[in-house]
Amino acid sequence: MTQTARHDSAASMLECMMLIRAYEEKLAAMHAAGNAAGTCTSVGQEAAAVGVVRALRPEDRILTNHRSAGHLIARGADPGRMMAEVLGRSTGYCKGKSGSLHISAKELGVVLTSTIVGGELSLATGVALSKSMLGERGVVVCFFGDGAACEGIFHESLNLAAVWKLPILFVCENNQWQAFVHRNETMLGDHISPRAATYGMPAKTVDGNDPQAVHAAAIEAIAAIESTGMPYFLEAFTYRLRGHYEPDDQDYVDAAELESWRQRDPIELAQRRLTADGTLSVADITAMEERVAAAIEKAAAFATASPFPDASELLTDVYA
Repeated sequence: MTQTARHDSAASMLECMMLIRAYEEKLAAMHAAGNAAGTCTSVGQEAAAVGVVRALRPEDRILTNHRSAGHLIARGADPGRMMAEVLGRSTGYCKGKSGSLHISAKELGVVLTSTIVGGELSLATGVALSKSMLGERGVVVCFFGDGAACEGIFHESLNLAAVWKLPILFVCENNQWQAFVHRNETMLGDHISPRAATYGMPAKTVDGNDPQAVHAAAIEAIAAIESTGMPYFLEAFTYRLRGHYEPDDQDYVDAAELESWRQRDPIELAQRRLTADGTLSVADITAMEERVAAAIEKAAAFATASPFPDASELLTDVYA
């Protein structure tokens, strides 16, 4: 028997988006001060992450890419343990051994994050095959960017998932940038989702800056996967507001385009919408900001006070 996807409130999703933004901005500031390694942020993409992940159930699994902090935090990851991992401390999710971009949190159903562009696509397909063969409940959610959609493994993975009828939700966070190269330099057309039709799977493109629209689409997609037995392709059309990594001055970005997307910042849009319709007051937003700021300061204090792994740990957690 399947379970329905989880519905989350607009206010709860907004606060989660704010937490993700604050976490990544804190790491960027720590890097600028020389206190943390550089990392890849998802600033501007928070609605896509929260909208999808907050629709998931405990039995669902996540595989994602290097721009993954939002996916983990939306899944319930502790920002302190995440920050400790980035700083290489033993209290991190992988005992400080994964670096800034490879966090795995199996207790949350986060199988892995991959810095190989498109690498998570084939691995997610394998996890979905395992679930299918074992008769396990739940879907596998695979997050990737528009750059990965230009890789051969994208086509191979979608094809096998469709042929084998695997329970997988492919989520393309189309943020318009493939590292330092704009999407329009590598592909014709704005959207990736039409490609899914060539593999016989349903697909939808949604406003990736609207968390409620993404959330509703994810719930619809999960229901379709479990009722039809076919994979599903969901494209969240959004924009990367910060550079490819920290630090990146974005001197290659068209200033007018960047500003136009800054006007559609998903957090600011959600705040305006929820105060306009009476769901939240200005005082509510202020209280959220204070809770988020306190949580991030607590996380940073925990991470920086945590010890580095002992040398005796060098060969543990290593598999041939």
